[in-house]
Amino acid sequence: MESPQDTFISHLVELRDRLLRSLIAIGVVFIALFIYPGPGTIYDLLAAPMVAQLPAGTKMIATGVVSPFGTPVKVTAMAAFLLVLPYVLYQAWAFVAPGLYRHERRLALPLVITSTLLFFAGIAFCYFFVFGRVFKFIATFAPKSITPAPDIEQYLSFVLTMFMAFGVTFEVPVVLIVLVRMGIVQVEKLKEFRPYFIVGAFIVAAVVTPPDVVSQLALAIPMCLLYELGIIMARVMVRPPGESDWKAPSDGEMERELDRAEADAKKPE
Repeated sequence: MESPQDTFISHLVELRDRLLRSLIAIGVVFIALFIYPGPGTIYDLLAAPMVAQLPAGTKMIATGVVSPFGTPVKVTAMAAFLLVLPYVLYQAWAFVAPGLYRHERRLALPLVITSTLLFFAGIAFCYFFVFGRVFKFIATFAPKSITPAPDIEQYLSFVLTMFMAFGVTFEVPVVLIVLVRMGIVQVEKLKEFRPYFIVGAFIVAAVVTPPDVVSQLALAIPMCLLYELGIIMARVMVRPPGESDWKAPSDGEMERELDRAEADAKKPE
């Protein structure tokens, strides 16, 4: 039998190894993207929705000394992280899975996969649908006496904020399902809370998006629709009273799960 100190150290070693694997994977993909298609091409792809709305012949500007190099490199690193995100989440899952009970693993793995897909869906929705309409709406209010030329660093900051806002927003169904499955809230309570959530959605949209109606509606409306989707999915997945997946296991089941976790921890990679 291993002492608690040895077990703790072995967990730290495993955590270190999985973090290193994730960092190495990100580094490899970053180098590959840096070589081809290159940071400049990746940034051009990210800036395409903005450039399409600028006056003919107008380009974005770089006010910083190293911005023409540093900003595209940051975008390349962000792209590498997003591409490797499924592998990073797998490493996180492999680390925590031995400590979960069987019924928790059956629920947790689908939620991890679903939340990842929804996060990417939120980013895609923001890039392909929201950006074009927001930038076009803003361009219509630009005075004819000025020439819009956004700074590349400010544009990157804006993009990251919007990506994070829409990515997190698309996680609403997963959050509702987890809350219902854990017994923290009932589906009926979620229905009663609907008017408050709608008000909160528009408040959040007004805070995290630019001060224009298009972007605020583009975030608030999907958030409300995803709330309804979460209620529907929670109703489908909810168990009858007394059959929650999160109930405490028996002493015999706990001992079997602990034995299995210790055996898995001792297996070589």
